[in-house]
Amino acid sequence: MKGHPGGEAHSRRLIGLAGLRPGERVLDLGAGAGEAVALLRSLGYAAQGLDLEPRSPLVETGDLLHTGLPSGSFGAVLSQCAFFVSGDVPGALAESRRLLEHGGRLLLSDVFFEPPEPLLRQAGFRVVYAEDMTALWREYVLEALWRGDETCPTVRGKCAYWLLICEKEGNDGPV
Repeated sequence: MKGHPGGEAHSRRLIGLAGLRPGERVLDLGAGAGEAVALLRSLGYAAQGLDLEPRSPLVETGDLLHTGLPSGSFGAVLSQCAFFVSGDVPGALAESRRLLEHGGRLLLSDVFFEPPEPLLRQAGFRVVYAEDMTALWREYVLEALWRGDETCPTVRGKCAYWLLICEKEGNDGPV
């Protein structure tokens, strides 16, 4: 199963809702084939992508749970369908928060088995925008099943797919 629900249109919507500044540094965690990195660059952002198994020269090899990148070095972090598959959503949120400058934005769309807002608040984020996009996720998974996609998720239990724009709260001191 490649990409994410909604494809480029969904990425454009997520970016548009975030209110990013022109030229802002944006990190795509779980960047895969680099589609969002290419899109961000075409829109004038300084974009970088990390993935455990990059499928494009636009994406560097890296673990979204332990990037090794400097704290506070990005105005925004984007992740689509990667935090859940990391196996450690709280860890992914903590690393994202560490990477963001004060007031930086997290642009996130992913699967959650519980309402995401308490988890995000606990991680030090304020939710600016939240939209339940479970219908889009269902359609995406059903299409993958229909195609016989061998990488189709085997998620068990009731889940929801959320589009979220969050802002880093608090100050971690000079970064």
